[in-house]
Amino acid sequence: MTEQITNIPDKGKKKRIVIVGGGFGGIKIARKLKGQHYQVVLLDKNNYHLFQPLLYQVATSGIEPSAISFPFRKIFKGYKDFHIRICEVQQVHPEEKQITTSIGSLNYDYLIIATGCYTNYFGNNEMAKHTMSLKTTAEALHNRNQVLESFEKALNTDNPQKRNQLMTFIIVGAGATGIELAGALAEMRKFILPHDYPDLDTSTMKIVLIDGGSRLLPAFSSQSSEEVKKYLTRLGVEILLNKQVKNYENNMLVLNDGSFIESANVYWVAGVKANSLAGFPAECYGPGNRLKVNEYNQIQDFKNIFAIGDTALMISKEYPKGHPQVVQPAIQQAMNLMKNLKNIEKNQPLIPFKYHNKGSMATIGRNNAVVELRRIRFGGFPAWAVWLFIHLMSIVGVKNRLFIFIDWMWSYFTYDPSLRLIIKPQPSEEEIEEKTFDKEVP
Repeated sequence: MTEQITNIPDKGKKKRIVIVGGGFGGIKIARKLKGQHYQVVLLDKNNYHLFQPLLYQVATSGIEPSAISFPFRKIFKGYKDFHIRICEVQQVHPEEKQITTSIGSLNYDYLIIATGCYTNYFGNNEMAKHTMSLKTTAEALHNRNQVLESFEKALNTDNPQKRNQLMTFIIVGAGATGIELAGALAEMRKFILPHDYPDLDTSTMKIVLIDGGSRLLPAFSSQSSEEVKKYLTRLGVEILLNKQVKNYENNMLVLNDGSFIESANVYWVAGVKANSLAGFPAECYGPGNRLKVNEYNQIQDFKNIFAIGDTALMISKEYPKGHPQVVQPAIQQAMNLMKNLKNIEKNQPLIPFKYHNKGSMATIGRNNAVVELRRIRFGGFPAWAVWLFIHLMSIVGVKNRLFIFIDWMWSYFTYDPSLRLIIKPQPSEEEIEEKTFDKEVP
């Protein structure tokens, strides 16, 4: 074992709860543990909680990344016996009740795994190398840079083929993120580009949405899917269904039917894979690398280790493939687990988790969205207003809500969000070494 993580005091008589991951589930249970008789340790590779549902707006210059990123140390300021460490958890050692991290090892009494998920490339390494994913703030900023740089490069080239590649945007995956990206890019083409680039024929910008299924938004009703398809088509989005991507390199996307599309900008939002921790027996891992849990979110045979949210696979009659990997199951599982932690300490029966589906929603663009509740389905402007309100109220902190609300209202009335900045990363050591600052002047 490695050395223990430093500066975390002895837990004394308290039991130590280690939470791995500061996403929606991890944050919810960490906040609920305030004032409880535990020592709590939160581990995450970032120092902030990210509101992922709005990442696509960062990627399309709609809002600032700081508006949806919330520092852990600010969220948990004033919490007693609460410790935050920024590191990467590498492995669980269940028999020793210990985890190994990039900064040392740590013992636990209870371990809660809330590590979320990442983009699933289904074993296609070329896709991982050459396409744009959208799961982190860094990826969203990279996407924003690439989109804006594509317009600048298209303006500066005389090569028609090169310009066509730079002005073609392909989105692989027609779930909520895919259709939201498509709508945002289509509105950028309509409202922003003609003013920002009067010397560029922005009508040549192509937006192509590809999915292997037979319809858009498979998690929604067929009626909503059809409405979304019609609206995106009116926005000028080309939709290709029942098509699978075979390969992508040298700006050439090849489909399974042999057809191809030239593009320098390909988004891959076609699936997710759980960020499950290593260290468990092989039978504990299910499809999509999710950790199999029982009805109390306990990992098989380990009564003091829990998994919640995207990384948890809880099979039931209602959900034979597990719960959807969205926000609500993570939050509800965190709430139920909090109750069960209390019951464990009191030697009382545990409460089985029951998912209450509050509905689904997705925005397609300005003044248009789809909302499906238990018995109600509606679209258009009312759905868009509900989408705005729900997402705004889900943001952490009044200040952040205010900033996002101002950004949204400014964009709504002026059609002109002012966040189209190309912010390049610092040069690498290799790039710096290539520069010859000490050249003699002849």
